[in-house]
Amino acid sequence: QVQLVESGGDLVSPGGSLTLACTASGITLQYYAVGWFRRAPGKEREGVSYISNRDNGKYYGNSVKERFTIFRDKAKNTVYLQMNSLNPEDTAVYYCAAGTVITHRSEVYDFWGQGTQVTVSS
Repeated sequence: QVQLVESGGDLVSPGGSLTLACTASGITLQYYAVGWFRRAPGKEREGVSYISNRDNGKYYGNSVKERFTIFRDKAKNTVYLQMNSLNPEDTAVYYCAAGTVITHRSEVYDFWGQGTQVTVSS
């Protein structure tokens, strides 16, 4: 049984940092493309960042470029999302997803986590 578990969500002040983790069981995550998505209250789901399973190429949404970093830890079967300079617009439930191809299209991903809440507020 495949399971993705997100962790690391929290309440943080504007300008602060958080690192989210997406840990897999039942699959070896290094062989999968992984995407981070988020859904803010009243908004559509938004692609945040993606990492390739072929060349570890990394991609970021325009709203998070130069603030967020995605990376893998193969030994821990985990993909992380380092988030810096957080602002209230980053408040959302963050989800990770794994699939066989890297894409911004969320419907292509095969496996999803349950989400972790990030709240940016003073």
